[in-house]
Amino acid sequence: MSEIRHQPRAPTALRRMPAGSGVDAHRHDDHQIVYAGRGVLSVTTEAGTWIAPGTRALWIPAGMVHEHRAYGETDLHTVGLPTSANPLRLHSPAVLAVEPLLRELILACTRDEFASDAERKRLRAVLLDQLRRAPEQPIRLPSPRDPRLVAVCALLDEDPADQRPLTALGAQVGASERTLSRLFRAEMRMTFPQWRTQLRLCHALRLLADGEAVTSVAHRTGWSSASAFIEVFRRTFGHTPGKQPTGHHPEA
Repeated sequence: MSEIRHQPRAPTALRRMPAGSGVDAHRHDDHQIVYAGRGVLSVTTEAGTWIAPGTRALWIPAGMVHEHRAYGETDLHTVGLPTSANPLRLHSPAVLAVEPLLRELILACTRDEFASDAERKRLRAVLLDQLRRAPEQPIRLPSPRDPRLVAVCALLDEDPADQRPLTALGAQVGASERTLSRLFRAEMRMTFPQWRTQLRLCHALRLLADGEAVTSVAHRTGWSSASAFIEVFRRTFGHTPGKQPTGHHPEA
């Protein structure tokens, strides 16, 4: 992230983003909820990248420098909240589960069709109530710091279907399996297999958003079969990769 814009007020709005487009690095003095009503959205900070399909929303705390990227044609819904409104007491980015009611509240808040400010305030109060019940369900790729870990992560980001074990990857970057395993736990707060699954799911979401077939996505992201990929995807996101999330409206 090079030049950072300061946009004091986090907007509450709908922004339609072409596939592959983005919003450059910026920060707000407000908290913000970011949601893709259509498509798939990623948010990147210095700490890593969070990615969200239609069953997830992203919480971005006030002051956090972040940038967005759209995968597939994306409807970016953003809801700005004052720093006094932090229903989950979160002070770092998070991915939140979005049930149908919360989804509809986010969509409604970002439509410019309110008769009065009072109506908008009532709607936002209900949204905050629903956020208090929204569990964290992270799809996150932390940013590595150690050069050996950076090298391994870059290899697999380039080719998520690479099936080599950590021993072989370590040999290529000049580090032992034991050292890399320790670094994954220390820096990423997860094991290597857990991180690789997260990476593959992130790549899968992006490919699906671009219209790639499920079988092709499974192959390109390293699963042994389409059925194995579908099962992991279903357990993670609550729906199969070929099905839109409950409550999805293409015209949203």
